[in-house]
Amino acid sequence: MQNTPIQVVNRETGLVFDEVILGEKWIRWAYQDSSTKLLERLLFRAPLISRLFGCWFDSRWSRGKIKSVIEELSIDMTEAVRPAQDYASFNDFFARHLKPEARPYNPAPDEIIAPADGRVLVFPTLENDIFVPIKGHPMSINTMLQDMAKPFLGGALAIVRLCPADYHRYHFPMAGMIERCQEIDGALHSVNPIALGAGPDVFGENKRCNTLIKNDTIGHYCFSEVGAFGVGSILNTKTTGAVQKMDEKGYFKFGGSTVVVVFQPGTVAFSPDLVANSAAGRETLVKVGQPLARVTASAPVE
Repeated sequence: MQNTPIQVVNRETGLVFDEVILGEKWIRWAYQDSSTKLLERLLFRAPLISRLFGCWFDSRWSRGKIKSVIEELSIDMTEAVRPAQDYASFNDFFARHLKPEARPYNPAPDEIIAPADGRVLVFPTLENDIFVPIKGHPMSINTMLQDMAKPFLGGALAIVRLCPADYHRYHFPMAGMIERCQEIDGALHSVNPIALGAGPDVFGENKRCNTLIKNDTIGHYCFSEVGAFGVGSILNTKTTGAVQKMDEKGYFKFGGSTVVVVFQPGTVAFSPDLVANSAAGRETLVKVGQPLARVTASAPVE
């Protein structure tokens, strides 16, 4: 098995660090050992195991895991609204709210903000519908978005990969009007680069929810939440009507998760540091509200 560390750029310091992966040995065994193909099918393509995890993490008996995870992953609890001892279960802690001042943002309409805490990878211009995650295989927005994909061919795409240490509520990156929500059932593969390197089409096979949003300037953008191993629960708290930048869109329960934002061609330019790091094959650690992109032009007539 290969044990190459996953390196991420800390946006605030510019330093490169090796990611701490909760359950790394297990993930590498499940995806990189050729003898575990049956296990991969049982665990990630069938929902039963994730449902059992969900029952456990929703129960009061899971509270004992909170302290050890905070320590192992160096989670800053001063940002949270409630202290660690106030959570009724591990999932209650996992979906914790943060103090508003913990995630400041620029309200200017031409700045698009990061929709979630996590490790971001950007694709400034898609080759028609294809994108290739770090250590992964070519993936398709036609497969991911299905009948919503056409306006976004040749557009731009940002992937924000959440880890267990991250704040797991996600927010709208810009204002708009929700036009459609599409829920797609599927597998619950890990979204970790270790799993991506093994070949599963995480963005085309996993359970996900695609939301089409109309913005007055750039036209449509699509926000997709991708479930992953563990509970795989995607809980959207805003599914209709008008939205403002930084409004909460929803949250994930336990399990590494990912959000993807797709833009129409020629409408946005990603922040230069994100572009440079992505071109070098490295994700960038970002926080909700930090700059993701700027509006460059109005959307073409559809």
